[in-house]
Amino acid sequence: MKKRGSKRNKKRILLVLLNSACVLLCLACLGALLWLSHLLDSQRTAERWRGESEMAFSQLSCNIPVDAKLSLEDIYKFRTDMQTKFHEAALDVDSENALYVDAWSTTGKVKVSSALGSGDAAVIAVGGEFFQFHPLRLLSGSYFSEGDLMQDRVLLDPELAWLLFGGTDLQGMEMRINGIPFIVGGVVEREDDFASRKAYTSGMGLYMSYDAYVQLEESAGISSYELVAAEPVDGFARNMVNEIFPLNGGEVVENSRRYSFTSLMKVVGQFGSRSMQKLGLMFPYWENAARMTEDWAALALLLALALALTPVITAAVLLVRLLRRGKEKLSDELLPEVKDRAQEAVRVRQRRRWEKKHGRHEN
Repeated sequence: MKKRGSKRNKKRILLVLLNSACVLLCLACLGALLWLSHLLDSQRTAERWRGESEMAFSQLSCNIPVDAKLSLEDIYKFRTDMQTKFHEAALDVDSENALYVDAWSTTGKVKVSSALGSGDAAVIAVGGEFFQFHPLRLLSGSYFSEGDLMQDRVLLDPELAWLLFGGTDLQGMEMRINGIPFIVGGVVEREDDFASRKAYTSGMGLYMSYDAYVQLEESAGISSYELVAAEPVDGFARNMVNEIFPLNGGEVVENSRRYSFTSLMKVVGQFGSRSMQKLGLMFPYWENAARMTEDWAALALLLALALALTPVITAAVLLVRLLRRGKEKLSDELLPEVKDRAQEAVRVRQRRRWEKKHGRHEN
């Protein structure tokens, strides 16, 4: 009997330890999922843009096939059509500037030079409010934007800054890109998270205005468009983009929901085929970084669900056993006791009736 009791105690201890470990690991996976979903600033623009507004906003990215790049005219037409959609949705047109923010970009290679050095550099040509979507940390200077009168300012990364000038405090310095003079507006530090470091492979580079880049490279076209738009009803922004944006066979990504349970389960379901690219797309590095975190987040979610199975099954088994024991106790102890009490009550009432009747006869 003692041996059986000790074996049962050991099994119970092992079961408690197993379930405790599963719960802790499950919580760790959920923590990793939460961390991954907040890792990239480029995926959280809708949160920043919304601020304290009661209006919901959705962030979307449109990736255009390599052989179907867009022009500025395409973007401006979409903006006009989008404002019409806002009118139709009865949104406050007096505050159109607050209803959306957008940006566009493309990539290329340029030759750069200064009085101290020269070389080849990767360029990301941007338009709209690109740095609203990608708030890179400034080491010096300031961002440029769509509203600037002059589009001749550029931002360098630290590697290029050291090559051309031997430092990072460079605002106002002059350099040349493909032989054309430009002004250094500042130096920005690239994202330092593990996914962005892995995704960015172009080497030292710079950011410049898309308008200026088109003057250097006439064949340039927009390959990536990013949008944060008001969401008066669920799915409004995505439906609008699908309906009126000139996607040309490209892909729309809803950044705001890419770490949701449904989206991550779709990633799990696409395992093995997701890496195959059939649309002729060249993702910008920030999209590749986001897809990498998506994969890890999907894995964390899958592990969390798997680890939760053991505690859930154990809890279900214990609940069934408790219910069975309760039923047995009810039938073996409580019901007989209730039955005895009921029978005793019946006997008492019968006795009282007999005594009452017997007393009447005696009188």
